[in-house]
Amino acid sequence: MATIKEIKEELGKITELDSPLFKEFEKDSRSGVQKEIEKRKKAIQAEIDENFRLEAMFSYEKEFYAQGISLIAGVDEVGRGPLAGPVVAAAVILPKNCKIKGLNDSKKIPKKKHEEIFQAVKDKALAIGIGIMDNHVIDQVNIYEATKLAMKEAISQLDPQPEHLLIDAMKLDLPISQTSIIKGDANSLSIAAASIVAKVTRDKIMSNYDQELPGYDFTQNAGYGTARHLEGLENHGVSPIHRTSFEPIKTIVSEAKKDN
Repeated sequence: MATIKEIKEELGKITELDSPLFKEFEKDSRSGVQKEIEKRKKAIQAEIDENFRLEAMFSYEKEFYAQGISLIAGVDEVGRGPLAGPVVAAAVILPKNCKIKGLNDSKKIPKKKHEEIFQAVKDKALAIGIGIMDNHVIDQVNIYEATKLAMKEAISQLDPQPEHLLIDAMKLDLPISQTSIIKGDANSLSIAAASIVAKVTRDKIMSNYDQELPGYDFTQNAGYGTARHLEGLENHGVSPIHRTSFEPIKTIVSEAKKDN
């Protein structure tokens, strides 16, 4: 009689829920075997569900594939809301019908999976562009305009250049046809790919700033206004990467000028 370990190995080779091999293994009454059968069935179902989810996130891309357009860039940004650091945009062209397991809106991907999925996007993408606008640009032109500048910079780096843009809730003044999609990072794989690239890139930037400017907890909060970040502002004052057009930084700077 085969050991449970041997049966587990055989079950691992099954890829279809209706495989007749399941019926064969189900004849084995050992509870350990029955548990392994259930586990394998759940794993296959999870793969089916994931494939279905990824397929649904390809609906916009498929419309353009059907029109003979294959160089489609997803464009997204990270960092519009923080009190410190840059806004980072990414533009990604994926190969036609490219599915990356686990790829989703970066806010829905567990942090421990970010690097792995970022690497998968880097490995598979036809082209990646990254645009970074620092806090000084944000303060000069406002966050909305700085976001557009970062997106344009990311797109300009793409080689080949895209035939169409799928952008998360934004329209850009560019001579490339584009579609603005509300919650694009949850509804388009190309935008989701751009979202994770922008997220991982910005998180690394903020982690580096945490080494240079300790006391604000930038690695953990990425510049957002958490309690520890606000505590850091109270203890250390405004840093060179804080956005002086954002509250409460604006008020802190204004009051400091009055005191001087």
